[in-house]
Amino acid sequence: MNKSIIFQNLGLIDYQIAWDYQEKLHAEIVAIKLENRNLSPENQKNTPNYLLFCEHPNVYTLGKSGKPDHLLLDDEGLEKHDAKYYKINRGGDITYHGKGQLVGYPILDLENFFTDIHKYMRFLEEAVIKTCADFGIEAGRIQGLTGVWVDYVEQKSPRKICAMGVKASRWVTMHGFALNVNTDLSYFKHIVPCGIDDKAVTSMELELGKKLDFQEVSDRMLKNLEDIFEMKS
Repeated sequence: MNKSIIFQNLGLIDYQIAWDYQEKLHAEIVAIKLENRNLSPENQKNTPNYLLFCEHPNVYTLGKSGKPDHLLLDDEGLEKHDAKYYKINRGGDITYHGKGQLVGYPILDLENFFTDIHKYMRFLEEAVIKTCADFGIEAGRIQGLTGVWVDYVEQKSPRKICAMGVKASRWVTMHGFALNVNTDLSYFKHIVPCGIDDKAVTSMELELGKKLDFQEVSDRMLKNLEDIFEMKS
C-alpha cells in the first residue's frame, strides 16, 4: 500500500484543462492496476496517488444526477457573466467554481488507503471542517447532505461553505471538493446550488468579515488532508 502522494498546485487553470489532466492521471493509475493483474506480487508496481489544488475561472459544472434547469442562465447569460458550463461525470448536482475558491482534486488509488467511498467522502469533509476550525469557523455536516456547512446544528440559517462531488472507477478517485475562501458568492445566484433551493451558500471571507490569505488556507488544507489520510508527500 503506497500512501505517498504527489502534490501539485496548478494555480488558476481552465476547468477543461484541469479535467483533461485528471482524466490522464486517472487512466495512468488504472492502467498500472490492470497490468499488475498479470504480474506476480513481487513484480507488481506501486500505484501513484496525486493531490491537485487549483482555482478556476468562472464555471458551472453539472454532475450526473443533476438537473439542467438548476442552471438559471442561458448561453447569453453565461457570456454576460464570463462563465462556462460543463456536464461532467462526477456525482452530485450543479455547482460553481471561480477565483478565490480552493478546489482540490485527489486522484487516489483507494486500495492504497481503504476501499470505502462513504469513508472517503467523510474524510474529505473532515479535512475541510478542520481547516475551517483552524481559522475560527465552526463548520460540520448536515445529515443526508454532502459537503460542509456553517450553522449545521440548530440550522436556523444553514450555509454551505464547501461542495463535494467525486467519481471512482476501479477504486481510483477523481474530482473532489470546492472550499469557498474569498469567493464571489454572487455567481451562486444563477444556479440552484447542488440542487438545494432552501439553503444558502457562504465563504470563509463572509463568515469572518475579512479576506483570507489564500496560500495559508491551502497550506492548512494540505496538512489536514495528509494527517487524516495518513498521506506522505
